[in-house]
Amino acid sequence: MKAVIATGQGGPDVLMLTDLPMPEPAASQVRVKVIASSLNPIDTKVRKAKLPMTPATFPAVLQTDLSGVVDAIGPGVTKFKIGDEIYGFSGGFRGPHGDVPGALSEYALADVALIARKPANLDFRQSAALPLVTVTAWMALFEKVTLKPTSKVLITGGAGGVGYMAVQLASLAGADVIAVTRSPESTALALAAGANACVDLGQLTPEDVVERHTSGKGFDVIFDTVGGEALDAAFKMVKPCGDVVTIVGAATHMLAPLYLKGANLHMVLVLAPIMFGIDRDKQGEILEKITRLAENGRLKARLDPQRFGLDDVADAHRKFEADEAKGKIIIDIAPQG
Repeated sequence: MKAVIATGQGGPDVLMLTDLPMPEPAASQVRVKVIASSLNPIDTKVRKAKLPMTPATFPAVLQTDLSGVVDAIGPGVTKFKIGDEIYGFSGGFRGPHGDVPGALSEYALADVALIARKPANLDFRQSAALPLVTVTAWMALFEKVTLKPTSKVLITGGAGGVGYMAVQLASLAGADVIAVTRSPESTALALAAGANACVDLGQLTPEDVVERHTSGKGFDVIFDTVGGEALDAAFKMVKPCGDVVTIVGAATHMLAPLYLKGANLHMVLVLAPIMFGIDRDKQGEILEKITRLAENGRLKARLDPQRFGLDDVADAHRKFEADEAKGKIIIDIAPQG
């Protein structure tokens, strides 16, 4: 079968198209004829840097998000049958018992706990755009904290991959959503996704934002998808005993502003089930909930219009790293049925 491997760590040039043996599913696995895979920031990071989730050895097959059709079933699998249209997580990272190959191949293995039935009203490209970003947002907003219709929620990076989905989910929960954006285009996207207002932290101080949007009380929940100075600002904008959730915590921060409010800091690592083999069933359960929301027309993905195939993966990574993507970049691996 055709597959793209990272021959080593480095720039996009390490991504090479090659032939690999057809994988065979083990217990609790299915083999998927991959139709599409989407590119996430972590996929480029593990290509470049030695992180805890980076495959231990190269060459390696990267990218975790996939959609496709079940092609073969491992021993004992009853949740799916051959011909089922699914989406979810494959691998592309280091696992508890060795590296787990990712989705950049014509056929990929997937743990049945990490996939779900594809939304019937979405095509394979749209479905492939959802797993990592939407499950991340779901875990942050519904697993780490409790949202109420009275909740005032601030989301940094409100037009980014995770932030865009988070704005939709928090709005669906009835929260008063304020998105942090940096341009008229990103502001329009966040407002269309359900934000009630947008703020630019390059133009307003944290104190200005708190005064303008919470009457000086602070936000009940802040979901940070950016890190760095945005996370530092979040500590200043959360209310006493409120909650800050971040997905970008690999840095040094002064926690005093948070501590002096008795507020809470939560971390979300959506790859934990792949990396550590824990809470695997929860991943599939969240995907099933996302499927229902999508089928009810309440969630939508934003896709970059440029088309990439397996022989264009390096170009897709270059476009992403040049910050030129206008939505999720999708790799088309096989024609849609």
